[in-house]
Amino acid sequence: MVHCSKCQTPLEDDSFAGGQFVSCAGCGALLQADIFPANAAPSDCALTPEEKQEGEASCFFHPSKRAQTTCSSCGRFICALCDMELEGRSICPVCLESGAKKKKFADLENERTLYDHIALSVAALPMLFVWPTIVTAPAALFLVFRYWKAPCSIVGKKRWRFVAAFAFAALQIVGWISLLAIIVADA
Repeated sequence: MVHCSKCQTPLEDDSFAGGQFVSCAGCGALLQADIFPANAAPSDCALTPEEKQEGEASCFFHPSKRAQTTCSSCGRFICALCDMELEGRSICPVCLESGAKKKKFADLENERTLYDHIALSVAALPMLFVWPTIVTAPAALFLVFRYWKAPCSIVGKKRWRFVAAFAFAALQIVGWISLLAIIVADA
């Protein structure tokens, strides 16, 4: 699908046949475009990154590969290998990287709070000083129950840190209850 360069109104590819000027339905601008065969291919078909043939557009990053589409941000021709679909648009690697740095894309996750690491730290580190555990053990249990379904690390998706934090916090609470029971029994 071709878009008007002024108002971004979608225009049909076949209306540009023969190199004629086409009037935009949105803003009335006269437009002319050369449609490449790779652009006319259905987006759901999986094109193989074949070597480009004579008369076909090549990928900006891989000159020997046939272009599949254009980058929605910069307009570079990109092959199937470079085509990264984000928010329903085709994005090249350079635009994706710069968009990630500028936090331009809403669907691209730039950072993630790792609540499993926080819960384990809140449960384990205060055990070195013992007394803070009277406050941190319930806090660690709260973190475990509140953020159990929150996404973990991208690389390690296991919840063992939550389980370890729960175990440490539960043992600390049992220890405090036992200490309180001993103190009350002696009094």
